[in-house]
Amino acid sequence: MSPNPPTARRSRRKSSVYAATMADVAQHAGVSAQTVSRALRNPKEVSEETYARIEEAIKATNYVQNLAASHLASNKSKTVAAIIPLLSASIFSETIQGLNEILLQEGYQLFIGHTDYRQDREEALVRTFSARRPDGFFIIGTHHNRLTTSLLKKSAVPVVESWDWTERPIDMLVGFSNSSAIASMVEHLVEKGYRNLVFSGVIKPGDYRAKERLAGFEEAMNRLLPDRPIRTVIISDKPISMDTGSALLRMVRERYPEADGIVFSSDLFASGALLECQKIGISIPSELAITGFGDYEIARQLNPGLTTISVPTYQIGEAAAELLLAAMNSRRIPKRSIDVGFKLIARGSA
Repeated sequence: MSPNPPTARRSRRKSSVYAATMADVAQHAGVSAQTVSRALRNPKEVSEETYARIEEAIKATNYVQNLAASHLASNKSKTVAAIIPLLSASIFSETIQGLNEILLQEGYQLFIGHTDYRQDREEALVRTFSARRPDGFFIIGTHHNRLTTSLLKKSAVPVVESWDWTERPIDMLVGFSNSSAIASMVEHLVEKGYRNLVFSGVIKPGDYRAKERLAGFEEAMNRLLPDRPIRTVIISDKPISMDTGSALLRMVRERYPEADGIVFSSDLFASGALLECQKIGISIPSELAITGFGDYEIARQLNPGLTTISVPTYQIGEAAAELLLAAMNSRRIPKRSIDVGFKLIARGSA
């Protein structure tokens, strides 16, 4: 018979692997285990010097917190689920950065998922994230299918919708009116003397914010230029990119050669169109005015600069985080809907 049977060898290997405990961290940092627990739960509950010692002790001992056990004990996961339309759009990443900066200070982590403007994918994400028991939801948009709305309400956790406006949010709202923003751009162009305006962009089936920008264009045109037709060039099967903006410009010129101004639904389209105009010899803005939406960095670098709508993208994330933290910690919330507004930035393109 072997003196070292396989079961005995397995047992010894298993016992030789030692996982650091909270008590080890406390001993290394020279504090109590309760202090370590408080610091991990909420860093602001201990002094900066104490927290620094605990962080150093965690690194030195290779301690890994058992979040599952912590979740069971406190009924909190210290996570927030964020659902956005696209991962590739920098305009949304700025909002997520603002959200994350505030949440991290309170020890919260983000789950992030994107919908590609599909409501069925949004519903699936809400189901998946709900199974992980987040303490709150952050969602870009206010239009959801019936099942998604029901799931969010039944989750019994705080929900902040954003980048849009509605009088009936699911829970809380940080946003602005997309339709009013574009209407203000039409007003600007009409004041500058432009009359044959075209709205252009990519509108995917689930992109309700782009649809509201179109609605704002139509409302302003009917109000300010009732004798002029509503001109639009809208596609749904192209990416949101500068190349698409170049293609949209060519389509506008072919369909509406009399157009003297194009209101694009995004800075990316407007930037691509403006650069295309320079390639083919169209004078901006004397021959054609071009405007965008978003105030991307490129809008300020183009020559002429792009006239656009600026939205406080980073501040949207910060304000949403503050609302979530207040609700998740049962603090009073004086205002559950925050209109961050928008600003028309007039530059050389219009």
